Amino acid sequence: MTGKLILSDGTVFLGQSFGAEVNASGEVVFNTGMVGYPESLTDPSYFGQILALTYPLVGNYGVPEVKFWESKRIQVKALIIQNYINTPSHFESQRTLSQWLKAEGIPALSSVDTRALTRKLREYGVMLGKLETGNWKLETGNLIYDPNKENALPYVSTKEIEVYGEGKNNVLLIDCGDKENIIRALVKRKVKVTRVPWDFKPINANLRYDGILVSNGPGDPKQAKKTILNIKEVLGRSIPLFGICLGSQI
Repeated sequence: MTGKLILSDGTVFLGQSFGAEVNASGEVVFNTGMVGYPESLTDPSYFGQILALTYPLVGNYGVPEVKFWESKRIQVKALIIQNYINTPSHFESQRTLSQWLKAEGIPALSSVDTRALTRKLREYGVMLGKLETGNWKLETGNLIYDPNKENALPYVSTKEIEVYGEGKNNVLLIDCGDKENIIRALVKRKVKVTRVPWDFKPINANLRYDGILVSNGPGDPKQAKKTILNIKEVLGRSIPLFGICLGSQI
């Protein structure tokens, strides 16, 4: 089935649907990596976004099992690529990219001129857009989701305290949408990780920790008002504090 991506300025990119036959809208962004599409699709930093991959061949090594993902589900609103490979060849492949997208209800388009799309985004900056694969009756500019207009952290953060590893030093990980590989990397280096929700108050908490890491995550950091206030309480104290991506902005 033919589908189309409509940018907020009215520009239209046509393509072929190979994901779920649904419509989606969000902020249109791109990724230039040659490999790692399963990690990108499950990265909570992309929550609420339509992701375009610039590498021309996507799907050729299929989809690995969940232990290699950055979260337990696909986080993007939709996927845009140039050439889709439906015959993956990799010893860890569990299914095709198309099967995965359909199972999780995520629309996707192939045969899109991703170079032209990327050049436009680089020149004018990220834009809102919508991907339509079925109902083409929506009017341009209406019903487009903007992930920067709300606090997206509750959608991607853990709901309870979780502990990983058994290291001597304990890092308090404030989960604003963290990548699982952050935890894996710390545990591999003999660090204990205590993952807490995005609105957790480190000061006066009944937890022992040696440092605080504020994770990556989606959206505009200005929307994370509770997290900002909680981190302000930490500043000026003798507590090691560092952040990644959204965390460093906070």
